[in-house]
Amino acid sequence: MPPFVFYLLTLATFTVIYGVLVIGLNIHWGYTGILDFMYIAFVAVGGYVTAQLGLPPAQPAFGKTYVLGFNWSFFPALLGGGLAAMLLALLVGLLSLRRLRNDYFSIVTVAISLILWIIAGNATPLVNGWDGITGVPQPFADVLNLDPNGYGFFYLGLCSVILLLVYLFAERLYHSPFGRALRCVREDEMVAQGLGKNVFTLRLRAFVIGAFIAGIGGGLLVTYVDAFNPSAWASPETFIIWAALLLGGSANNRGAMLGAFLVPVLFTEATRFLPNFSSPEFVNASRFMVVGILLILVVRFRPQGLIAERRLRIPKHTLLPPAVSMASPGSVAPERTEPDAVSSLLSLERTASEKEERHHGI
Repeated sequence: MPPFVFYLLTLATFTVIYGVLVIGLNIHWGYTGILDFMYIAFVAVGGYVTAQLGLPPAQPAFGKTYVLGFNWSFFPALLGGGLAAMLLALLVGLLSLRRLRNDYFSIVTVAISLILWIIAGNATPLVNGWDGITGVPQPFADVLNLDPNGYGFFYLGLCSVILLLVYLFAERLYHSPFGRALRCVREDEMVAQGLGKNVFTLRLRAFVIGAFIAGIGGGLLVTYVDAFNPSAWASPETFIIWAALLLGGSANNRGAMLGAFLVPVLFTEATRFLPNFSSPEFVNASRFMVVGILLILVVRFRPQGLIAERRLRIPKHTLLPPAVSMASPGSVAPERTEPDAVSSLLSLERTASEKEERHHGI
């Protein structure tokens, strides 16, 4: 295979994997409005657990120490990584989501991410410390017996199938009554409570679902690069995924996949071609400079992203009392009384639900 073709194959694989990761973050922020700055920690937990479940038992004599080592096949190991990330999200959500507002919760997530990063680097028996885990087995490599070039195309196809399944699930979730409840929480928690929704439960469920997808993406990433250590999931990596979501379009899964190509692949990869001016570390530093400038420009000039969310528009006459909205043009409408706020919101929710069901042929 020509080197350029192999280079494009690598970029395509990373695009698909980051597409999975950005969709997971979209459920946190785009659907529910959860300001999660520890998202990369869910990716790391999923990656570490997937790698350890697929590896044989550790051999300390050869400098490899980790706690699991069950030698599982790929799909059970990948599912275990997603469940481990989900368990971490459940623990963090139970302790923090109920009592903290969104801005304070974001500070807590930053702190938890840093704590986990330090633990992973210094607790050598846990995940082999700063050296990390190497030699992660490639899925189905011993069964297919493909050469490295052929296996690269196979793994791209495997990741693409998983991305398609994640995308379809996220789209179905968005258009479901649960997804509408999440968006109601995102827009106004007080309105959601007035409609009888349990805001804490909704946010916790969305937080756990997004973390599970992050764990799946982390498992795909680790099995592709064949190794994982704390330097791969430092806190700035979270903001690369955030930049991808904000640039592509929050609450729009097609925009999330577009952002996964533009930011983690196109923009950050383009920094490799910048000249070194004064320091050999300039290129690495410029990666985060480009992402930071990109975030500022997007928030300033295109806050809805390149592919904006399609919002459901309700005609105003559907919000009026039945006696007023059904009055004929020539008749005199009875005196209008202001409807109860909660009743009007319930009517709005029912109308939105009916429109969504007609749109999808339910």
